[in-house]
Amino acid sequence: MNLYDQERVALFIDGANLYATARSLGFDIDYKRLLDVFNGRCNLVRALYYTALIEDQEYSPIRPLVDWLDYNGYTMVTKPTKEFTDAAGRRKVKGNMDIELAVDMMEMVDRLDHIILFSGDGDFRRLVEAVQRRGCRVTVVSTIRSQPPMIADELRRQADTFVDLADLQSQIARQLPGDRARAGERLRQDGYEDDHFSDDDGDYFEDEAV
Repeated sequence: MNLYDQERVALFIDGANLYATARSLGFDIDYKRLLDVFNGRCNLVRALYYTALIEDQEYSPIRPLVDWLDYNGYTMVTKPTKEFTDAAGRRKVKGNMDIELAVDMMEMVDRLDHIILFSGDGDFRRLVEAVQRRGCRVTVVSTIRSQPPMIADELRRQADTFVDLADLQSQIARQLPGDRARAGERLRQDGYEDDHFSDDDGDYFEDEAV
């Protein structure tokens, strides 16, 4: 990843998408180590993490992660999920943060030199194109090494630079005793259930999963 000392950089992290990408590669992200990759190598202006929360539950398993990130160098952007019933009568909740991420990126672009987007969602292609026209370089972090690849081809083509998350694994993976990919450890770190996602973009969440 090409970073420059005085370059003003912001990280935009699609939390659900990044979690799904790391899971597909079989490792857990250490968010402190993730920040360390950028601190000292550039002028890191902001690290924004986007996730939806179910707020009417007494306990949300993702809340410890959100609180930890909020106290440890990340700017948290959250909103309540919306509940609905699908055609099969199953209760689901929806939590799409694409608009929030897009608005924030467009508001900040004139004060940045380089945006690093952690997402493979093809819906962000036009957003990336728009900030490039404003003179900002864009790196997209996702993976093509999973089956199927987690990044949309159109987003990868639009980015100035594509970084495969697998290539960052040695720098950002959690250091766990024993098997790092063990599901129970992953849940305690990230607060997500294995079936947390029910579509390719990570927008929908099963009721029993959170």
